[in-house]
Amino acid sequence: MSNSFKIAVLAGDGIGPEVMAGARQVLDKISETQGVSFECEEKLVGGAAIDATGGPLPEDTIKTCEESDAILFGSVGGPKWESLPPEIQPERGALLPLRKHFGLFANLRPAVCFPALTHASPVKEDRIAGGFDVLCVRELTGGIYFGSPKSIEEQDGEKVAIDTMVYRASEVERIAHVAFTAAAKRDCRLTSIDKANVLQNGILWREVVERVAAEYPDVKLDHLYVDNAAMQLIARPRDFDVVLAPNLFGDILSDEMAMIAGSLGMLSSASLGKSKGDGLYFGMYEPSGGSAPDIAGQGIANPIAQILSVSMMLKFSFGLNDAADAIDGAVRQVIDKGYRTGDIYTGSDDQKKVGTVEMSEAIVNLIS
Repeated sequence: MSNSFKIAVLAGDGIGPEVMAGARQVLDKISETQGVSFECEEKLVGGAAIDATGGPLPEDTIKTCEESDAILFGSVGGPKWESLPPEIQPERGALLPLRKHFGLFANLRPAVCFPALTHASPVKEDRIAGGFDVLCVRELTGGIYFGSPKSIEEQDGEKVAIDTMVYRASEVERIAHVAFTAAAKRDCRLTSIDKANVLQNGILWREVVERVAAEYPDVKLDHLYVDNAAMQLIARPRDFDVVLAPNLFGDILSDEMAMIAGSLGMLSSASLGKSKGDGLYFGMYEPSGGSAPDIAGQGIANPIAQILSVSMMLKFSFGLNDAADAIDGAVRQVIDKGYRTGDIYTGSDDQKKVGTVEMSEAIVNLIS
């Protein structure tokens, strides 16, 4: 296995550069403690790229990503660019094209509520006592976000918007395999989400997932309609292990899961594409939250989601499981020691309120 890796670092906008600085510190510490080297090349993306080059995803950025072993992504967007034509706004002009260009079809988004942070969840503590750990596996390159035709046109004197939801059996099959493989390594429980009572897409989705399930006899499979799933995730989050969902439903449910876990600032994600073999993938790794322009530049953003994204990168793209475990362990220790950024701070005597830099340094100091 290689001990040298190239990473395309796309910090982006808002709090992106602030939390990315913490992630870079973590990579430096892992390099020091694990005997591996990381070549990090920073490139522009999103609003920062628009300001500098006129577009949200410069060719130079794509080229660097193509030449790298993985992409470490920050966040994009903000009010400054909201009046631009939709196709060149940071989110639509950078994130979706990156996913499509690199075939990043599987989004893995852990919703982890640490036992010490159950107070931060809006859900009653008796429902989440002891915390929970749910993994959302979202199909990322199909469905209504990418289907065609897609247009806004005039019909009979009024505007009509058209979005098309399309899934091929092969797309459902490959994301189902990712989800079942993940479940087999966890608690062997998988909940598949669809709307088979209304949508033809849902009928196909359920049919293919059932077929794939036969290859994983140790994994218990159940199905939920998406509206019921939205309720059940709040009512009984500890009863879920792995959630498999189409693109649109996964987008919505993973945000809900992040909220009930306490804070978007705690949750990482991995978008996986081409297999490298040995269970490794080319991927893009990013926090689940956005650019948070309202707190950008204040030094108070929570860097943990970005740092945990580094952990996912080391595990899924580089196979550095021990290094990933060291990062995860350091984050847990920091939380147990009472360090809190503003999003998870409640003011109790056993907590120490810190900023972005202090939280990052505390985590780095506990990595061994």
